[in-house]
Amino acid sequence: MPRQIIKIGQVSENRKARYSYSIQDTIEAGISLTGAEIKSVRYGLVTIVDGFVQRRGRDLYLAGVEIQKLPTAARIVNFDERRPRQLLLHRAQINRLIGKLQERGATIVPLKLYFNNRGKLKVLLGVGYGKTKIDKRETIKQREWNKNKSRILKGN
Repeated sequence: MPRQIIKIGQVSENRKARYSYSIQDTIEAGISLTGAEIKSVRYGLVTIVDGFVQRRGRDLYLAGVEIQKLPTAARIVNFDERRPRQLLLHRAQINRLIGKLQERGATIVPLKLYFNNRGKLKVLLGVGYGKTKIDKRETIKQREWNKNKSRILKGN
């Protein structure tokens, strides 16, 4: 059983997304979940690393996100752990994101899953374009340089 229930704050973060994609734009969206799923999320039993947004008709769905079942949950409460979950956005926002998805090389990935101040579950989505191997190496070089720079400045 997980440590504690999360009421407000970050539940999960997709750090791999910022490494693999060049994030151009972000947007906050609600997500449609059942009661058993939200309880599992409050216990932190969620993985968003493989998540992505896909279009189905006029709506957007978050696919590839895994919400595990609580071990103490009743056997009656059954849900598919990896089912696509509907994103809750305004129609204008959905249309704008669908337009971005149609661009060549663009994808929408979840960056963070968190509870806002009102206790509502939100997902921070990023519109990204895949990085090449050279871009990824440049990111690593920049990160290492910043670490060394802070060490040097701290030493003085």
